[in-house]
Amino acid sequence: MRGRLVLALIALALAVTAFGVYGVVIATGGDASPEPTSPPQRPRPAGTFQFEPSETSSSPEAPPVVSQPTVRVEGPQEVAARYLTAWQAGDLTTMAGLVSAPPADFAERHRRFDSELRIAAPPALTQGALRQRSPLEAEVPFQGTRQVEGLGPWPFTSMLRLVRHAGLWRVRWTPQTMHPSLGEGKSLRLTETTTRRPTTLTREGRPFPSDSRAGDYFTGLDGTVTELKLREVPSGRVLLSSPSRKGESTRTTISLDVQRAAAHALDGLGTPAALVAIDLRTRQVRAVADTLGGRRAFNGLYPPGSTFKVVTAAALLRSGLNPQSPVPCPGSYTIPNARGFTNAEQGDHGVIPLSTAFALSCNTTFVQQTYERLRDGGLRTEAADRFGFREKPGLSSCRIRAHTDMNELGSDAIGQNSVQASPLCMAEVAAAAATGVWRPAVMTERPPADSPPEVPIGEDVAAGLRDMMGAVVTQGTAARAGLPPGTRGKTGTAEVAGGGSHAWFIGYRDSLAFAVFVQNGGSGGAVAAPVAARFLNGLR
Repeated sequence: MRGRLVLALIALALAVTAFGVYGVVIATGGDASPEPTSPPQRPRPAGTFQFEPSETSSSPEAPPVVSQPTVRVEGPQEVAARYLTAWQAGDLTTMAGLVSAPPADFAERHRRFDSELRIAAPPALTQGALRQRSPLEAEVPFQGTRQVEGLGPWPFTSMLRLVRHAGLWRVRWTPQTMHPSLGEGKSLRLTETTTRRPTTLTREGRPFPSDSRAGDYFTGLDGTVTELKLREVPSGRVLLSSPSRKGESTRTTISLDVQRAAAHALDGLGTPAALVAIDLRTRQVRAVADTLGGRRAFNGLYPPGSTFKVVTAAALLRSGLNPQSPVPCPGSYTIPNARGFTNAEQGDHGVIPLSTAFALSCNTTFVQQTYERLRDGGLRTEAADRFGFREKPGLSSCRIRAHTDMNELGSDAIGQNSVQASPLCMAEVAAAAATGVWRPAVMTERPPADSPPEVPIGEDVAAGLRDMMGAVVTQGTAARAGLPPGTRGKTGTAEVAGGGSHAWFIGYRDSLAFAVFVQNGGSGGAVAAPVAARFLNGLR
């Protein structure tokens, strides 16, 4: 009995075990092998694109491919153009930024070069054609002209060498970039020597007046002459020198009385200044009194300010206006999508004749009319082709660049920005208005063989300029200067970064055209025009 009980218990245990195995099989769908589980799906944020892999793909999810914008890299020709443009503007910071590994004293080297060799202004540069040496190297030849105080124009030719580094084209700078004579072991030196020379006389055959203020222009006024020579060291080769003068005595084109009056007109000025006068018929220089130094009355480059409105007015007259044309002269004017301009003391004169706007020197009038009538290049064409504002042989220096935007055009219209001129250049402008013909000034009996040809500016244009220049003296900015009757002219007050304004007055009377320049002197009407009055009233 007891043995049967044990067998029964064993049978019950086996039955329970078999029932448990049957339950597991039923729960797994009849397959006792466990199936791998998939990872849980993450919820997708609203509005978010999600890459969906194809059913056959075995690779993990990849982010969407985003195309990158193409960055345009400047070519060597463009980098060279930017470098030369910055050089002409004296922008040493931009120049250094375009150089591959510039020396730490890059800017100082340029400043020292200009100071030691008496360079009056940044050079005028012309870019040549690109020479591609390899995918990583290129050359761009260029020509330049510097103005050396006391010697005049100094032309040179050099080369910009460019390399491509880290994907960018940059200038490979060496001292020879400034001038080819600065190779290894070479330098340039300006020497000054005082020697005895024969006496130089006025056109009448008489000695120059004492304290003539013309010693930088003529030899032998005191029995000696200072000779300047620009040499290459160590070769000793002379690159530029003072003109050689020979003979026992030399007569000049200078008039004794006119020179005396010009020199006395500068008496009492506490700042450097210059006065030049030329004969209207012959264009011979009749007087040059200069306390600027370095012959800057001839080759110095300064913003002429509103005296340049003579040139701007000529271009506007050529565009269809006349002296009586009504034009607005608001206190301020903003060129569309560009900067604003104001008049002195923000004077608002309403709508007035062009002649009155010229007499009152309305900046806003000339900026607005230039923008509306000359923005396609008419201003630069007038200045360069008819008034000598270009690189040229001759005694005077002046220039204007093509504008790159409307801000530059507006500033050029009133004699700022790229417009630069010497006092002699502006005397040539006054003479052109007086006679209707532009001709370069000379200091010889006949013009030199390489002298630029004369350029008619048109009788109608010249007549309009004469009317407007007369209004400046009778009712405009020079009305209180004490100028004698018959004087016609234009005042100018040229702004200078970091310094006082330059004072200008240009004009003509009887047989003489003239220009007065007072460096950092202030107002043209208050300072330069009275100097002109002393000059004209001092003539016999």
